[in-house]
Amino acid sequence: MSRIGKQPVKIPAGVTVAIEKTKLTVKGPKGTLSLPVPAGCLVAQEGAEVVVKRASEEKQVRASHGSTRAHIANMVRGVTEGFSKDLEIVGVGYKAEAKGKSLVLTIGYSHLVDFKIPEGITVETPEPTKIKVSGVDRQRVGQVAAEIRAVRGPEPYKGKGIKYVDEHIERKAGKSAASGG
Repeated sequence: MSRIGKQPVKIPAGVTVAIEKTKLTVKGPKGTLSLPVPAGCLVAQEGAEVVVKRASEEKQVRASHGSTRAHIANMVRGVTEGFSKDLEIVGVGYKAEAKGKSLVLTIGYSHLVDFKIPEGITVETPEPTKIKVSGVDRQRVGQVAAEIRAVRGPEPYKGKGIKYVDEHIERKAGKSAASGG
């Protein structure tokens, strides 16, 4: 039995869970999320908890048991607290500015990079070198943050580029003078 899958997910006050045959919907103060329930996983609400059980011991069902429970826990946390990722821009003259539904990046290219922000995601720039990506869906927040980082990932020599705030960049030594002889 999956150690994560057998733990119940507690539902806080103000959150409603609707379980249909193949779909689970979670509504909360920050929004609504839904999840298709994989075949072989049985989702039931017991009081103020959601429990995920297996219908069989097949390999595919066992593999999706813990994942389904983790997705449900992330959905409940997302509609109550939300998720966010913080990015940092390193480099002289590098900056970002949120304008409406786009993020304008000045990151050393000959042109400005106009990154379109998807629906349901909020991007803020509290400082020109800081970017905060937030939303209710954990997967989408992480995906958008990864796409922004991929526009100009950090390079290992000077560390210039876009990186996560808690990310450590392994630095490489530059060229060393060759001895003539």
